[in-house]
Amino acid sequence: MADRETETPSNRKQGEEMLNIQPDTRLERLAAAAAHPLAELLDCPQDAGRLLSGDTKRIDFEPGAVVFRQQGPCKGLYVVVSGDFVRKAERFEMRVILGSARPGDLVELAAALGDGHHAYTLSAVTYGSLLLLPTEALHKSFECYPPLRMRLLEELAREVSRAYITCCLTRVTPARRHSNVAATA
Repeated sequence: MADRETETPSNRKQGEEMLNIQPDTRLERLAAAAAHPLAELLDCPQDAGRLLSGDTKRIDFEPGAVVFRQQGPCKGLYVVVSGDFVRKAERFEMRVILGSARPGDLVELAAALGDGHHAYTLSAVTYGSLLLLPTEALHKSFECYPPLRMRLLEELAREVSRAYITCCLTRVTPARRHSNVAATA
């Protein structure tokens, strides 16, 4: 399997455009895409809060344990309580490390709010624990308090923006195709 995504003129140009943006504008974009505090995202009236917390489960994991697999059914929204976790995916026959999940992170908003299938595999790197907010309780909370769903959708949009910005900033340097050894000899 390939280790690196193919560099194309289109994605190189997008990355260069991102770097050419004035530093203040770049900082504004990063600030706008920053994750919001968990307490703010899950803030809701008591009735909706009881629905969420009533069925919440704490799950502990040992290093190397798989929390869920890509394309598997989503059981709900996960919140990292302790430990480090890694997000990995297979895309176009390539293995891709998407990043880590640390305490306070909401995990798999897309699956919980969307089609119900995981977009990546989540595995424990260290001993850790997660809270699982089951799908049924989440949907009942949305019925009881619709702004909660909107807040989580907004956070999902910020998550996508952060990933896009990161890709643009890290994909600017084209992959080397030839060794410089011949040039220095």
